[in-house]
Amino acid sequence: MSIRILAVSGSSRRGSLNQKLLDIAANGARDAGASVTSIRLRDFALPIYDGDLEADQGIPAEVRRLQAVFAEHDALLIATPEFNGGYTAALKNALDWVSRPQEDGTSGVALLAGKVAAMVSASPGQLGGLRSQLALRTVLDKLGVVVVPEAFTLGLAHQAFDGGIGLKDKAAEKAVINVGVALHRTAERLTVK
Repeated sequence: MSIRILAVSGSSRRGSLNQKLLDIAANGARDAGASVTSIRLRDFALPIYDGDLEADQGIPAEVRRLQAVFAEHDALLIATPEFNGGYTAALKNALDWVSRPQEDGTSGVALLAGKVAAMVSASPGQLGGLRSQLALRTVLDKLGVVVVPEAFTLGLAHQAFDGGIGLKDKAAEKAVINVGVALHRTAERLTVK
């Protein structure tokens, strides 16, 4: 059975540069033999996490749907845009909800802990989203996610794409592809079937 990778972007914007970069990395994982499912967080109507809402109304159905998607995958490929030096509220909110208790009462953190993840980011700034990756890594570490050292940040991203599905700089494109390959390779080694 092939490694199942969930590709998720912290950007909900149409034409997202981070989504485009994620797609390149996902193709690398696919070419390495992984089965990749790509989701958009905007396709899940998640309320902002609120402990009172959870206590009063329980876990929303959309959270259960997202938890089920996470449960079906062995690894995570994450594109994390940088908003004001951090990663997006949409991505943080999704992780917060996924970590809540599952329907059977087991910890939602179990849907993340022990999984392997890789990160890419694109930004019009020079650092390419590096700060968002650092901030996200702190949260992923706390949740028990194994983050591979292979990552990619694309600075001046608004000028980097070739008009199609690739990057103008083919060496950079190869490095993004290699993030997906490295995620697949590491997940294969660490995932017990």
